[in-house]
Amino acid sequence: MIQLNNVSKSYGDVQVLSNINLAIKEGEVVVVCGPSGSGKSTLIKTINGLESINNGTIFLEKMDTRHMEPVSLHKTVGMVFQDFGLFANMTVLENLVAPQVHVHHADREDAVLKAKVQLAAVGMRDHADKYPAQLSGGQQQRVAIARALVTEPDYLLFDEPTSALDPESVQDILDIMTDLATNKKMTLVVVTHEMSFAKKVAHRVVFMADGKIVEEAKTEDFFANPKSARAQQFLSKIIR
Repeated sequence: MIQLNNVSKSYGDVQVLSNINLAIKEGEVVVVCGPSGSGKSTLIKTINGLESINNGTIFLEKMDTRHMEPVSLHKTVGMVFQDFGLFANMTVLENLVAPQVHVHHADREDAVLKAKVQLAAVGMRDHADKYPAQLSGGQQQRVAIARALVTEPDYLLFDEPTSALDPESVQDILDIMTDLATNKKMTLVVVTHEMSFAKKVAHRVVFMADGKIVEEAKTEDFFANPKSARAQQFLSKIIR
């Protein structure tokens, strides 16, 4: 379980997160949504230590994440970014192999085998020798997901993974994520505006605004009867 207790984050005088309390159970799919600037991306980055917090605590399986080695934390909690985050000077295959070998000290032969398996799983095995610049945005995001999965994390965080993609690629990525949730039973925390994905896959929806969790509910309840005026306003604009 991931547990956030009274988590706050600020940049100078700007309060980005304010007293966030949230629990994510193993096997859950939680969608985090809300208007731009509400703190969604910052929230999930605090979970795996990419952003520090000013107050509160974040526990991973009852261990304070501030006391965990970054390598151990990132192996347990993987991350997929909206801008892919691939190494431009490395081939697709090496993007998956290098973190295993240099960060997690895996045997290179084993790392290559795992990388090929994961690339095949996302339909990118035939592109292993290409460089990121030779791929479309959707293909790069597939590689990014494979890279996050290759270290076998217990939790996987997605930060608006489809925001930079064309409509066809969006559906491809959502299909991969749906498979991870429904067939692989992975624990996912997804920042997204793709409400069709949320309705289909998420167990819970967390709605944020102004750095706070305004509403948290089971998916069907959130879409059928949002309780806060702010969530009602958001849904009226995003769902046509």
